[in-house]
Parts: sequence; structure tokens; C-alpha cells
Amino acid sequence: MAIRILIADDHSMVRKGIRTLLEDETDLQIVGEAADGDEALELLPQLHPDVLLLDITMPRLSGIEVSRMTAQQFPQVKVLIFSMHNHPDYILSAVQYGASGYLLKDTDDEEILQAIRTVAAGDLYYPPSASSVIIKQLVLAKPKARVDVATNPSIWNKLTSREAQVLGCLTEGLSNQEIARRFDTSPNTVANQRASILRKAGVKNTAELISLALKEPPGA
Repeated sequence: MAIRILIADDHSMVRKGIRTLLEDETDLQIVGEAADGDEALELLPQLHPDVLLLDITMPRLSGIEVSRMTAQQFPQVKVLIFSMHNHPDYILSAVQYGASGYLLKDTDDEEILQAIRTVAAGDLYYPPSASSVIIKQLVLAKPKARVDVATNPSIWNKLTSREAQVLGCLTEGLSNQEIARRFDTSPNTVANQRASILRKAGVKNTAELISLALKEPPGA
């Protein structure tokens, strides 16, 4: 049976390129395409893909947030991040939000095919550059931080749905203006939501907030 794949990327040329790559592979089947995060979540229960090939930076709902919600609502779907971002924070967020793999968009065709087949089989696929970031984070993690996560409620569980989305955007490095555009609201509204998140987290600034968020997977 062919591996069913849903592509989520806001660039039509990227989606076309992936389709061209996969269309001759008899064991891979593209069942749909989404141009933003909201559309991806809408299509998941309709198309029942095995693998969601997911961009990070998309309008309306980020790939990081889609990965988090997919892990919660559709755990049978394997998320493979396909991004232009090589920053450690993106890679760590992908791991913490349940992604099974992480690829850069300059990855060669053979590795893309290998990654799709690997995550579909239930394994993880992180290339050496991403694996080194993950290992470094695990090595540097202090025991106290792990105890805190285990003994205190996760910050994610203290937030409203929209506040969680805003926090996800903050971990991506987005500004108030960029977050406002993503959710079609005002920067003042985002600023108020950010202040509420800081208060609930019990931290003084956004840097501390992001550090806390990256240490605490949603639902911890």
C-alpha cells in the first residue's frame, strides 16, 4: 500500500517541485496540498495521510503550531518538517512538538525520499546537522530544569488556545506586528496577549519566556 502524503507549504512552486519528485515513486502517493496551516488541519481528517510534509513559516497558522496540534489530534500522522530554517530553536521546537523528522529545503531528492519512507515506517529522521543540535541541547540541559518541568504544570497548559498560538509564534522569533498579521488582529491585542502569557509563566521578559517554552513540550 502506498504511503499517503499531504504537502503543506504556502509556496506553490515548492509544492509543484515536491509533486514532480514524488509522482514517479510507486510507493508514494500525494493525496492533497495545503497552502497554509489552517487548511492543513482541515484536510487531515478528510484525507487521512500517513505523512504530513510541513513547512514552518506559513500564513495564519505556523508549521510549529500545526505540528503540535497534529500530534495531539492525529497522532497516527507522521510530521516531517521541510523548512528553509536551520536555526537550533526551530529544530528543537520541531522535536518538542512531535515532528518525526526535519529536512532543509536544499536537501537532495534522494534524502527527501528516504526521510519520507523512514518517518512513515515509524522511525525518526534527523540529518546530522539537526541531530547535533538536539544532542547538544540534551547534554547541556541541567537536571534542575528537568525536575522543574516534571513537578510544575507546563506553561502551555496555563494558556488559552490563542495565547498558545501566540507563544508558538514567539518561539519562531516573530514580532508583535508579524503575529498580528498572521492572525488578522492588531499589534496592541498581541501585546496584551504577550503580557498575559508572561504573567501566567511568571517570567520577566520574552527571552525567559521562550527559554521556558522550549524546555516544556505542550501537554507536559
